[in-house]
Amino acid sequence: MALASGKSPLPQHALACGDVSVLFGEVAALSQVSLGFEAGRIHAVVGQNGAGKTTFARVCAGIVRPSSGQLLIGGEPVPLGKVNAARAAGVELVHQSFALPPSFTVAEAMEFGAQGGGALFSANALRARWAAHLEGLGVEVDPRARIRDLPVETRQAIEIARALVTDARILILDEPTAVLSPSGIDTLFERLRGLRERGVTIILILHKIREVLGIAETVSVLRGGRLIEACVPVGEIDAARLANSIIGSAAGLDKADKAALVGDAAGAPAPHTASRTAAAPILQMNAVTTRPDGEGRPLDRASLIIRSGEIVGIAGVEGNGQQTLVRALAGLVGLEHGTITLDGRDVTRRPLLERRAAGLRIIPFDRNSEGLSLTSSLWENWSARRLLLGRILSFVAPARLRKACQASLTGWDVRFATTTQPAGSLSGGNAQKVILAREIDETARLVIAAQPTRGLDIGATAFVWRALRASRDQGCGVLLISSDLDELFDIADRVVVMFSGRIVAEFTAPFEIAAVGQAMVGDVSLEQAA
Repeated sequence: MALASGKSPLPQHALACGDVSVLFGEVAALSQVSLGFEAGRIHAVVGQNGAGKTTFARVCAGIVRPSSGQLLIGGEPVPLGKVNAARAAGVELVHQSFALPPSFTVAEAMEFGAQGGGALFSANALRARWAAHLEGLGVEVDPRARIRDLPVETRQAIEIARALVTDARILILDEPTAVLSPSGIDTLFERLRGLRERGVTIILILHKIREVLGIAETVSVLRGGRLIEACVPVGEIDAARLANSIIGSAAGLDKADKAALVGDAAGAPAPHTASRTAAAPILQMNAVTTRPDGEGRPLDRASLIIRSGEIVGIAGVEGNGQQTLVRALAGLVGLEHGTITLDGRDVTRRPLLERRAAGLRIIPFDRNSEGLSLTSSLWENWSARRLLLGRILSFVAPARLRKACQASLTGWDVRFATTTQPAGSLSGGNAQKVILAREIDETARLVIAAQPTRGLDIGATAFVWRALRASRDQGCGVLLISSDLDELFDIADRVVVMFSGRIVAEFTAPFEIAAVGQAMVGDVSLEQAA
């Protein structure tokens, strides 16, 4: 598809940039991007990882100074790379990672985040000051509540309220739906529509095509730092064209994966129809309650069965025990009650190495801090599981391991120069492939995949999906933990919901997003309860 023409921004645009380029060393994060956003509308900016979306948002907010180009707000030029200047002109950016201090009360956090704060208030006066502001924005929360104790949807609403303290006229949100439940996304979208009616121009950095088409009035696409589509009205673009603009014609996705990624049910993969009710259980977790250890919500009488040849998805708002579930299955947290059986072997009191020897494989939540040693070589990262399972003082032949690593990574389509390069030099998608290559082999029996596609672009996401399906088809049990319901619905055979450390509901295809969403926030009927 031809690149969108770089028209000069018009003065009536709420925000416009002209010929903006950003260089990080020799890498062009943005290349001559010219784009203007009409005032009082909701605009989406989309693209794969590395396309330049977040860099673009940070340029608009004055956080990143471009190598060249200009920024206009309300038709007036704004100094580049100056946060205070962008804020003074009415631009606020809500980052994907929440910024308000978790130990603060809501009132304290709002005062902390307010520009020009610093006046002294009594506790009562501080609560009254911010209660009125929050109420005016439709945020129902006690100003005395601690940020850390609030649901993620409320925390995000407070972040937006903080951004509007300065009467911002342009609100930019970077991946605002990444950690929200379906009902939380609906609430966010209604809140954004309300802000639009008040004249606020909203720019959303998104990655889900369904959401783009559901909330935005225009959509712009970046690919490789270049502008592919410029503020196209959503009524003039469909999911297939948008996917092609994002991915490009050389992405190498098959029809089924592309259909699933854009939400085309007619072209999506057929459901996995193999009989599983008679298959042997790979995992049996019976009424497991874990000891509180300060590292996550404990499990509370959680029971789960995963059989050979099925993918079971775990849905739930983050922080409801998903991380504890993985640690319990790995033997990294103590149990107060219950048993865990892996492939017919009672491993309740057995250490992680014995569970790995029994076929447990883990793709962890954070590939950079838990999955890989970024400063170690690829061959050392790839060899870690094999070395751990080997005999103490057994002979280690680095040359043999490097050769085996080379073959394995090549087979998993990892793009790398040499097995001696550090893991931190790889892109997110290739780093995840290294973990897949290390964890999934012919001896795997239970594969735990925790947020395996978070932060990955469309092509890498499809690759991970194919790897998990292949493991299932080879007889493994797969436990997929994801905050993305679209992902769970597309590849899981069953979906169970976690809430407050418990498994509260179970669903089979065809999945109903409303019912799953209700269970995620604790609204579950007895018929659904697990």
